Amino acid sequence: MPKSTTIQARIDPETKKAASQILRGLHISLSEAIGMYLRQIIFHGGIPFDLRLPNKETVRALNEAATGVRVKKFDSVDELFEDLNS
Repeated sequence: MPKSTTIQARIDPETKKAASQILRGLHISLSEAIGMYLRQIIFHGGIPFDLRLPNKETVRALNEAATGVRVKKFDSVDELFEDLNS
């Protein structure tokens, strides 16, 4: 199908740069990737991945992690596994 329309989107430069680097490694242009995404929206009849608000437990865990409450720190992976296995 011939391409005859343009989409303009504003996005922060770091996101564009990081995505472009990954896509370059896949030999896919940003335009091709956007086209793939839009075709997946059509195919799925919506966004092709789950979009959900976090539940109360997840919100609590995220807040605790951000503030350091009830967060354990380990100096090594071995230490982490010792704690998990105890």
